[in-house]
Amino acid sequence: MSEEILINVTPQETRVAVVENGVLQEILIERTRCRGIVGNVYKGKVSRVLPGMQAAFVDIGLERAAFLHVSDMAAQRSDAETPPTDHIAALLSEGDQLLVQVVKDPLGSKGARLTTALTVPARFLVFMPYGNTVGVSTKIESEAERRHLKALILSTREAEMAGFIVRTAAEGADDASITRDIEFLKRLWASINGRQAEVVAPALIHEDLPLALRILRDFVGRDLDRICIDSREVFARAREFTERFCPDTAGVLAHYCGRRPIFELHGIEQEIQRALDRKVQLKSGGYLIFDQTEAMTTIDINTGGYVGRRNLEETIFKTNLEAAQAIARQLRLRNLGGIIIIDFIDMTQEDHKQQVMRALDKALSGDRAKNHICEVSPLGLVEMTRKRTRESLERTLCEICPVCEGRGTLKTPETVLYEIFREILRESRQFEAAQLLVIAAPAVIDLLLDEESTGLADLESFVGVPIRLQAETQYSQEQFDVVLT
Repeated sequence: MSEEILINVTPQETRVAVVENGVLQEILIERTRCRGIVGNVYKGKVSRVLPGMQAAFVDIGLERAAFLHVSDMAAQRSDAETPPTDHIAALLSEGDQLLVQVVKDPLGSKGARLTTALTVPARFLVFMPYGNTVGVSTKIESEAERRHLKALILSTREAEMAGFIVRTAAEGADDASITRDIEFLKRLWASINGRQAEVVAPALIHEDLPLALRILRDFVGRDLDRICIDSREVFARAREFTERFCPDTAGVLAHYCGRRPIFELHGIEQEIQRALDRKVQLKSGGYLIFDQTEAMTTIDINTGGYVGRRNLEETIFKTNLEAAQAIARQLRLRNLGGIIIIDFIDMTQEDHKQQVMRALDKALSGDRAKNHICEVSPLGLVEMTRKRTRESLERTLCEICPVCEGRGTLKTPETVLYEIFREILRESRQFEAAQLLVIAAPAVIDLLLDEESTGLADLESFVGVPIRLQAETQYSQEQFDVVLT
């Protein structure tokens, strides 16, 4: 299998496309204006200690001082002999300098939330420089795998006062990949530690990597054919980064300098647009329908124009097999997470059900996000979960429609028309007016003047008040006003 990563960079945003065998599998987007500071490490200076709140305000160089609670403090010296205390005044004094990490972005009038329990993430591991334990993600359920990973870390780490958390992504990873992560984190921490001695607080010590470099970090050790970047500046930074922290990846870096945009050249732009569509067409003629809601995502499979060559059961089976492959790709591409319900077309043969489930499981095996699939329910539904790693593509690129407010449907002109009739009756009973003015969308006004003109005349006679109509192109189909004049 060939795998390449295409990186498109503009001053406003960075977009990363993961392409396998020439087919887009994943798209990641980071916009400059929306970048937070969570994960950034600062050398801060205590500006105020508040014993009553058991907290301190720390100047980290931002517009507002950041907030550090005593519960978020951890010892930063391995030789510390003083017993732990929960009194902030015993731990900090005004003017003290310390390393802190942002755990929550500034919000409204509140400053950022800090911790001194620093963590440095990599693809498989999280390094805790001031910790002394090795933990394994609870989502790795195999006890044998948990013991193996923990033993590997304990045998590799050098210092007692250095902790690690094994991430869910480490499940099934080979030992060499885990060891590479450890070496990467050691080099990165040495860089952070060296910088803090060179600067005066308040100062930024370490900024969480931008998307283009995070991709290099997270994909280190994978068999990539090429990482192509269309920005000369970002390419230079990427080459420096890989040579320093993941030299195994340096050989696959390439700079794209063609005139045609890199995403357009590889058909990525069209794929992104298709990934925002509700309907996904299958090659056979069948299709999928995706509905994303707050509670869950539902996927419906239909045979569409596919009639098959043998019988109905065979047609359904072939459609479901193709759908299983397409669903796995779409989940990654759209980055859909949480609860997902798949409504496969009903199959009567048990072996067909098992084959479709195996096909779905195999297709999802390459997904970086952890997922869990349940068996086919008595109703023919497949329930699954997929870990949310970031906002879905739709939520990143789109916003709720201001007309339908996310319903996905609009009231018909006829429905709005009858609402207008009821409003006219209500207002004519409550108020006295020489004339009523109805302002509505052109489609509604056209209906009033054409098919419902008789009904309007009868209503006008009933209320005894002239009714004038005005089409307003700026109104949505559901919007109208009845004005007393």
